[in-house]
Amino acid sequence: MQKTFISIDLGGTKCAGAIISEDGKIIYKTKDRISGLKGEKVSSVILSIILRLKEKLPSGHLLSGVGVSVPGISNQKNGTVWAPNIPGWDHFPLKSYLEDKLGSEVAFHIDSDRACCICGEVWQGAAKGYNNAIFLAFGTGIGAGILIDGRVLRGSSDIAGAIGWLALDHHYPEGYKQYGCFEYNASGDGLVRLATDIFNGKHPDTSLDVSNLNAEDIFTAHAKKDELALMAIDSAIEYWAKGVANLVSIFNPEIIIFGGGVFGPGLNFLDQIYERSRKWAQPIAIREVKLAGGKLGVNAQLYGAARLVMEKV
Repeated sequence: MQKTFISIDLGGTKCAGAIISEDGKIIYKTKDRISGLKGEKVSSVILSIILRLKEKLPSGHLLSGVGVSVPGISNQKNGTVWAPNIPGWDHFPLKSYLEDKLGSEVAFHIDSDRACCICGEVWQGAAKGYNNAIFLAFGTGIGAGILIDGRVLRGSSDIAGAIGWLALDHHYPEGYKQYGCFEYNASGDGLVRLATDIFNGKHPDTSLDVSNLNAEDIFTAHAKKDELALMAIDSAIEYWAKGVANLVSIFNPEIIIFGGGVFGPGLNFLDQIYERSRKWAQPIAIREVKLAGGKLGVNAQLYGAARLVMEKV
């Protein structure tokens, strides 16, 4: 029998699942929406997908473990999860819920999406062959999966990698209290906030509808040399570069991988991010690091969750 794993990627609006073989092949994928759901109803969607995937296991394949990626903090000591975008998931006992429903004969591993992303990219993506690597996820928020000497860095409360709170400014606007400095300015929503703040302060010429912006609009307008978009992206590059410089100086990684919805179009600016980061970073470490885009896209969490439970097995 061939060992096979079920992997779950829980997001803020959807839940994806996959059957993944021991050699890293995605055999089958499915997904459900979770918009508007909260608490145990979200965990019941996860359970439903796992049961559906179990029925799709090919002949000759043995289910050896289930890995789950969650958009928040996964407490490895007690199996609870905290997910800020899922109502009712404040220290929710996800591990015990799944074990109660599925039994304990199958191994479970639940981890943060940032940990899963870096493990996925190390196993099957852009960080393959590296022992010191960082995955930066830029979407609605910002998080970092950090691999040091081949091990995921977790911290005392499994919060390591919450880099949205990197302090990169001297001033402290009210919005930093909720998002953190880095996330407020340099996430997907942060790019919109940057553009709005610049427009309200400097009133540059623009074709953008500032009252109804998204990050994609800003990247599109930047390609057309829109003045507001040029200023917003230039400011974002400075924040991205400072974030890279701090991470390089602290962790001395071999590679930093950029992923999430912003990178994407933001990959066009990696050279500029690197050049500006050289000004701030430890000079030897910044010369040795490589900046790259992720190779796995939306599958990074699925691969990583499977790999983490595989290692547990």
